[in-house]
Amino acid sequence: MNDKQATASQASSAAPRTEREADYPLVPPADVLEDSDGITLRLDMPGVSKDRLNVQADKNTLVIEGEVHITMPQGMEALYAEIQSTRYRRSFTLSGELDADKTVANVSNGVLSVSIPKRAELRPRKIEVTVT
Repeated sequence: MNDKQATASQASSAAPRTEREADYPLVPPADVLEDSDGITLRLDMPGVSKDRLNVQADKNTLVIEGEVHITMPQGMEALYAEIQSTRYRRSFTLSGELDADKTVANVSNGVLSVSIPKRAELRPRKIEVTVT
């Protein structure tokens, strides 16, 4: 059996997916880091470009959505795909101590970083001591 036959064989032996299953979004893995200034979330979202990302933050919810764009080389077609969905979606409940209006996001090499600072009045601050 050659490689092409093996691939076709694998495709036919895979359990068929319903159209609804193919529409389920992928849940990207995330790291949540906290420091005295706020939190930073890092999500693995390979294949998602800046123009296909949607990050929305309100008072207590952060919603992240992304669409993968897969380009096939000319003259090739996919016979089998392990992952059926091309959408990512994840949401987080935010603490009241965070200032969602100052959320900053950037994407680099398939990793989305979202930083949300703590509200200024809740951040620790150094108090200057004077000598009298």
